[in-house]
Amino acid sequence: MHPKSTPSATSVHDLPTPAALVDVDALEHNLSTMASLLPGALLRPHVKAHKSTALAEMQRRHGHRHFTCATVREMVGLANAGFGDDLLLANEVVDVDRLRELAALQDDALITVAVDSDTTVDAAAGAGIRHVLIDVNIGLPRCGCTPGDAARLAQRARDRGLVVRGVMGYEGHLMVSDDRSAQQRDTLTAMELLRAAAREVGGDIISAGGTGNHDVHATNRDRTGVTEVQAGSYALMDTYYSTLNLPFRQALTILGTVISTHEKWAVIDVGLKSLGMDHGNPSIAGHKVWFCSDEHLTFATDKRDAAATAPADAAVPRAPQPAVGTRVRVIPAHVDPTMAMHDSFYLVRGDEVLDRLPIDLRGW
Repeated sequence: MHPKSTPSATSVHDLPTPAALVDVDALEHNLSTMASLLPGALLRPHVKAHKSTALAEMQRRHGHRHFTCATVREMVGLANAGFGDDLLLANEVVDVDRLRELAALQDDALITVAVDSDTTVDAAAGAGIRHVLIDVNIGLPRCGCTPGDAARLAQRARDRGLVVRGVMGYEGHLMVSDDRSAQQRDTLTAMELLRAAAREVGGDIISAGGTGNHDVHATNRDRTGVTEVQAGSYALMDTYYSTLNLPFRQALTILGTVISTHEKWAVIDVGLKSLGMDHGNPSIAGHKVWFCSDEHLTFATDKRDAAATAPADAAVPRAPQPAVGTRVRVIPAHVDPTMAMHDSFYLVRGDEVLDRLPIDLRGW
């Protein structure tokens, strides 16, 4: 268990900003909900979403002992912190020196690395890695070999002395959809490709999925065939997934302070350097975000909220902007890069600060 720290502040009003806040009750709801849907080894939580051994420990307490990583740094950090039961680097690496860092941990940790080409197979073998998964492209134009090449790569890996544990694929292009029935249909189609490759490759593992379609896998395991789901964002959530009516609550917000106000807008000290912006603007309840700068976010009170509380026959006055010094919570659009921009997060309940915990798996 991660040692409990003693935060210097007991209220969010006393925290330096910007600060990453995690609502402890929403977090617990998310972890317990996912554990009930995909218990134990059916979920391989992806730590790229939070990059924190403290949060990984909370996931382990909910029964999940196998973890997915995106970087060598995450793998090494988890192994050194005692999370070595079964670690998967679900990413291709051709840097043999970095892979040797992982190989050096294999006497105490089960390390598995994704491969999708002759070069990545040879890099893993040359570094002394013992276990691999064949990464198969099932529709997302990113990593993964063609399904038809999976068996050949698996044989090459075995010829190089590697143990092939199975296959993985990531249908990331299907994580967010306005049409959930189409999402299910397309997920099942993608899984047909992965299962066909798995039959040719062999091994016990078929690894896929994510937060956006975790329910498809949870309720159709006999049809998807996966042995584990690599969901990560479910623990903290963001606006990208909030439109899907998933059974998870928004746990992460970035706390900011209003530093300037004008008649029509206000500015807080949360900007591009504290928010992941690749999925668009963040949001602020009751307000309209105009844009973000390096260290600033400009926003205005949403007139629709003011209209909703005004009498039907009354003119809607312009709502005043928050005063300088007001604390504002921002909901990020993409949790993964947002967490990577902060070195710690605060566990909170309402305005009470319960703990400060490190985001200690950042970097590469």
